[in-house]
Amino acid sequence: MTPTWPALDDKLLADAAATFNFKLGVPAPLAVTRDGAVLFRSTPPRAFVSDLYELGADGKVRTLATVAELLGTTAEILSDAEKARRERSRTATRGIVDIDVSEDGATVMVPLGGMFHLIDRSSGKRVVVDPKGAAYDPHLSPDGSTVAFVRDGDLWLASAGSAPRQLTKHPPNVEYGIAEFAAMEELGRRRGFWWSPDSKAIAFQRTDARAVDTLYVADARHPDKKPVPFKYPRAGTANAVVDLGVVNIAGDGTPRWLTWDLAKHGYLAAVTWPKHGALTALVLDRDQTELALLALDPATGATRTLLTERDDAWLNVNVGAPQWLEDGSGFLWMTEAGGAWVLELRDAEGALVRALTTPEFGLRHLAGVDGRFAIVEASTDGPRQDVWRIPLDGGSPTRLSGGDGLANVIKAKHGVVVIDAMFEAGGREFVAISSIGQSRHLLPIVAERPALEPTTRLETVVLGGRTHHVAVTRPRTFDRNRRYPVLLKVYGGPHVVTVTAARDSYVMDQWYADAGFIVVRSDNRGTPNRGRAWERAILRDLVTVPLDDQVGALQALGERHRELDLSRVGIMGWSFGGYLSAMAVLLRPDVFKAAVAGAPVTDWTLYDTAYTERYMKTPAANPDGYRATSALTHAAKLDRPLLVIHGITDDNVHFAHTLALIEALYVAGKRAEVITLSATHMVPDPRLNFAREQVQVDFFRQHLGGS
Repeated sequence: MTPTWPALDDKLLADAAATFNFKLGVPAPLAVTRDGAVLFRSTPPRAFVSDLYELGADGKVRTLATVAELLGTTAEILSDAEKARRERSRTATRGIVDIDVSEDGATVMVPLGGMFHLIDRSSGKRVVVDPKGAAYDPHLSPDGSTVAFVRDGDLWLASAGSAPRQLTKHPPNVEYGIAEFAAMEELGRRRGFWWSPDSKAIAFQRTDARAVDTLYVADARHPDKKPVPFKYPRAGTANAVVDLGVVNIAGDGTPRWLTWDLAKHGYLAAVTWPKHGALTALVLDRDQTELALLALDPATGATRTLLTERDDAWLNVNVGAPQWLEDGSGFLWMTEAGGAWVLELRDAEGALVRALTTPEFGLRHLAGVDGRFAIVEASTDGPRQDVWRIPLDGGSPTRLSGGDGLANVIKAKHGVVVIDAMFEAGGREFVAISSIGQSRHLLPIVAERPALEPTTRLETVVLGGRTHHVAVTRPRTFDRNRRYPVLLKVYGGPHVVTVTAARDSYVMDQWYADAGFIVVRSDNRGTPNRGRAWERAILRDLVTVPLDDQVGALQALGERHRELDLSRVGIMGWSFGGYLSAMAVLLRPDVFKAAVAGAPVTDWTLYDTAYTERYMKTPAANPDGYRATSALTHAAKLDRPLLVIHGITDDNVHFAHTLALIEALYVAGKRAEVITLSATHMVPDPRLNFAREQVQVDFFRQHLGGS
């Protein structure tokens, strides 16, 4: 009997595509001013162009600037470098994207259309500063008088009423002021220079990338366009050599160099220049098993070590630390040395003053320091998360969020904490509260709401004594007397959890479920927020543990719920999820009957150093691991339908990954379906998103059969 399928909800799919999965119209807080205002960008619900708004301390919202006012009818043209920078930050919107605010909060700098627009918040008066050419990553001085930016690998200065001035002159083969790929993509550092608190000097990155491979990203759909070159260090190859310099803006542009043992600590993970306290640099060795927090003296160039840490597997550093106290008497630090994150107060020389949390508290991220309090994210329940205020004197924590879903801190400064709260029952709010709870104001959300409520239920399964969180989404017309094909929606890699207590994150899961499937998610070992041992179970092998855990959780659910037909399971994912999907049908065809792999890594020797070597170490140190975890090694095993979707201008997971897999399959007498997109790793184009979901559901309907 030919299976019948429910009609697809084309309207929901069209709505999701047009609204970027209902994200357009969601505010993006950019800054908190000294007087307690929150500056945020927002788009209309079906447009990608952002304007700038202000939520005042009185709770009133006003428009600070619109793209139409600042740009007029002039088209915004982005350089290749700016496009790459936005790709690194996963910024899909256009228009007003980034801003800077003076320390006193009086002046806002908006870079747009090749100009710097200085806006006086009190009067609304606007001054346009013309940099007279290309300007990359501009930043306003704390006193609001000068904009620094990068042009052709040098620092420049621009201000109202004076011509732009070149501040530095780099030697051949070196550039100043730009964060390298590894820092931007993998270490969480997207800036390459930092103003001094008194606005008299700039610390900047010096980069020698001569030994780094240059890769060329070409759009084959537009052969008239030149390929775009990128310095991209693949696993086992040379990284950029990076250190720091400091230059006085009133001087002759001669830097004082701030350096350290670069052969030992080659990664520059973070730089902090507080108003009170030391200029600090957080550095890592190539294996990312040792870090040092360095205090740098910009006047003498002297360097001293405040603390060091080691971990035999790897160290996580993109967690918000260090955060200097406002008076410079010390700083906050996060350590995982005891097996779970703990927040510490350290003095100005790095000595431990006291631990502020216990390992059982479930600390996840340090969001800021506000007077005598730390603002953190923490949870003892995997899918849920709350925002907490931690007294620096060792008192009890106070919860600032509602405790009923997933709450993240977006900004925490000047006595204001901005929280993005996604609720377990559905819905979302952005709320600005004083850190001591005296006021509470909502940022407006103009995003469209999906026309359905997911049926998703959160459960746990126990595998080998470990508790795993899973999410199950059934059709809204679910019939318990039927058995349904199963779609495993997966990521499975570091940094990302997919099972959260935020109902609206399952809207597209519901669309697939209503199309005739039961959709399952689970978070395996190797994903964050479950302690050191859980996360580091993937050391030197990025596939075995994640795939075993995904299969184990799926089979445990199948035993519990007979409506899941485990003889008809498909798997789908993007990026690492695409990698895991491809490997699933290659290594476990007994479980997975079809897979869609979006932008998949297929060979870890083709991916970047900082990410890959953190988990796999170098190819020379782990040759067997690289072979075993490569889809190319297992291509001849393909006996299940595989659909690969990849953007040909992807500069993160390069299209070379898919080309390599296609060739390996061809040589082995195998084949997969391949769809290429004229897109990067992000795919914001509504047309492409609409088509992608249609293609994927049709693929699984073809190969898994109906309920």
